[in-house]
Amino acid sequence: MQLFGSSGTRGVVGEAFTPALVRDVSAAAAAVWDTDRVVVARDTRDSGGPFTDVAAGTLAAAGVDVDRLGVLPTPGVAYYCEREGIPAVHVTASHNPPEYNGIKLIGADGTELSVDGYRQVEDRVRADETPLAAWDGVGTSEAIDGVTAEYRADMHAGIDGDAIAAADLTVAIDPGHGAGSAVSPEFVRELGCSVRTVNADPDGRFPGRDPEPIPENLTALRRLVRSTDADVGIAHDGDADRAIFVDETGAMIDGDTSFAALADTELRASEAGADDVVVAAVNVSQRVVDAVNAAGADLELTPIGSTHIVTRIRECRGAGARVPIAGEGNGGVFFPEHRLTRDGPYIAAKFLELLATADGPASDVAAPYADYHLVRDAVGYADETERDHLLGVAEAYARDADATLDTTDGYRLDYGDAWLLVRPSGTEPKIRIYAEAGDDARAEELVADLRERLVDA
Repeated sequence: MQLFGSSGTRGVVGEAFTPALVRDVSAAAAAVWDTDRVVVARDTRDSGGPFTDVAAGTLAAAGVDVDRLGVLPTPGVAYYCEREGIPAVHVTASHNPPEYNGIKLIGADGTELSVDGYRQVEDRVRADETPLAAWDGVGTSEAIDGVTAEYRADMHAGIDGDAIAAADLTVAIDPGHGAGSAVSPEFVRELGCSVRTVNADPDGRFPGRDPEPIPENLTALRRLVRSTDADVGIAHDGDADRAIFVDETGAMIDGDTSFAALADTELRASEAGADDVVVAAVNVSQRVVDAVNAAGADLELTPIGSTHIVTRIRECRGAGARVPIAGEGNGGVFFPEHRLTRDGPYIAAKFLELLATADGPASDVAAPYADYHLVRDAVGYADETERDHLLGVAEAYARDADATLDTTDGYRLDYGDAWLLVRPSGTEPKIRIYAEAGDDARAEELVADLRERLVDA
């Protein structure tokens, strides 16, 4: 069974995710990195404290000095890693429900490990070759203060704060009780906006909503936008590496739309040319494809997950291409020229910058990219046997379809007027189904037909 999925490793606490796993991954990472100093941080989950204790203790026992940052968003940890030139064990389950926890590994360059980097750590875990230090070689553990404020200050350098302040925006923010609670509200205030908040107290039980910023979890934010006449609403996931938006009417701006709007703006601002590449996951929306084509840039598709996107961005850069923007339609957008990590507060600020310079409200900003309808669904499975059976059914369905098949990640079917994608989740025991079309009924029909085939299998 593969240890690392599309973005680290995650599981239900006490079941798939245990102190033993944290120990094994931390020791293996220390051995692979061969460094004398490592960062340990976490999101707000109640289990995060004990698990970071395990990680820090294991690293120190391996002879490594540990910088403990406490609760910090993943992009804040990445900022610190890049600044200090040291890697990190970040205990977070990102958007997963509160019963989950996990680990993301971040390199000394401030970037989540590539596919190959995770593979090296996984190989070391399986080899069980993690020697510990002698009694006089044990590392130290030190709490580091002030990183949250320093991370906020670093983000200001890449944002047109004057334009945002001049727009006199009212912004509603829902950090979902996660690690963004201590960052985004204050950061947006520093940008000159009036801020209203909901679910902004750090709480690892996530009493106000589950960590994933999907429509059914954002009722309170939508209500707050309407009741305060806010210009826009912003929501994060548990580790604040994603940002999802709500327009001034309280309507959701789906992640594909905001990605397309940001990509269009970034490509036009940078006068994109033939050497510019946008990297996106295989479930990329046609609205993003349209923006890339209009700018004359190239589009590179990857398997779903930030690890794969990071790997491909590095490959493109190594080949001499410029990658001004990359990401997925779940609110996880990269601005690689700022930092090669998904950064929810920074994404939010870039959208505020776009809104501040637009001729109309947030709904008008989104309107040019709203001609497509994306439908998502999923079918759960109990074990690997059932998973493999469902994937076999999906493959047979895909090969029989009258459509162009792409197998970059799962099975993507291009019907001309619509596309359908089925693939296993990299973070949960689910087979995910996506469909997009110009007509909502067409997308719903494609998803329903495939779902029925899987459920009845």
